[in-house]
Amino acid sequence: MAILITGSIATDHLMTFPGNFVDSLVAEKLDKVSLSFLVDELEVRRGGVAPNIAFGMGCLGLKPVLVGAVGPDFADYESWLARHGVDTSGVHVSETAHTARFICTTDAEQNQIATFYAGAMSEARNIELKPIIEAAGSADVVLIGANDPLAMQRHTDECRFRGYPFAADPSQQLARMSGEEVKPLIEGAQYLFTNEYESALIEQKTGWSAADIADMVQVRITTLGPNGSRIERRGQAAVHVPIAEEERKSDPTGVGDAFRAGFLSGQAWGLSDERSAQVGSLLASYVIETVGTQEYELAQQHFLQRLGRTYGDNAAAEVEGFISCTRP
Repeated sequence: MAILITGSIATDHLMTFPGNFVDSLVAEKLDKVSLSFLVDELEVRRGGVAPNIAFGMGCLGLKPVLVGAVGPDFADYESWLARHGVDTSGVHVSETAHTARFICTTDAEQNQIATFYAGAMSEARNIELKPIIEAAGSADVVLIGANDPLAMQRHTDECRFRGYPFAADPSQQLARMSGEEVKPLIEGAQYLFTNEYESALIEQKTGWSAADIADMVQVRITTLGPNGSRIERRGQAAVHVPIAEEERKSDPTGVGDAFRAGFLSGQAWGLSDERSAQVGSLLASYVIETVGTQEYELAQQHFLQRLGRTYGDNAAAEVEGFISCTRP
């Protein structure tokens, strides 16, 4: 049995300009801007929602199958993921396009100029899930994360047609989609992941009520920022889980992906919704404490100690029998 994680695969190229962009802008010539900024720093970080989630699950000891499209420049990233327990056999390599990348320059006043290159991500729409699932044996669940919109549609349709249980996680793509495009991504999902704002956006765009959505999905998971998370399973009372204790705060980027990784891991272990959300919340705290979405390290006993400190000894004892943190 396997968990498939589909979604964007990308790298972030982050540069720092020591001056201010506005000092180089001429008000009367904004219709003909041609500028070049000499930057002091460049950081290349691994990213994309699918590998962020798969990385977290791999660190907890699972073997998620990553599904997405990349360019021939993916080799180093692939090695990194493989060392952290991720099965990359479901990744399509483009012959013509580079791996998607986000390129951003930030000035001294935190103003940003950014460009996103979709690149190979557009070829994710050509991926069929059936051969990947047959190679894995079967699928516990297929998470359909933010990706090329046509890929999200194809993966959802295939899951529904073939009877594969799937988790809807449209996240960043909700802003660009119409209600009619969003609806088929959610109907029949076993899980629906959103944050609080995305949850409201789905209801606004589709015209569905919270009760309507509750009738369409088995489990609705809503992250609430500093207020934790809410899990609503059909036919059961809602469960609220507070955030895990943080040792420090560095960068919140990728927190939602880590929560999903922990929650799905708990579900794969057969834990309750509450316990799964606790694992997800703690894994999310590791991301907050580091700069970069995949820069944290997990040590099994340290993870269990923190889990017990926040959620009680019973939580740690229950998870101990399943967790197997990887430290390459």
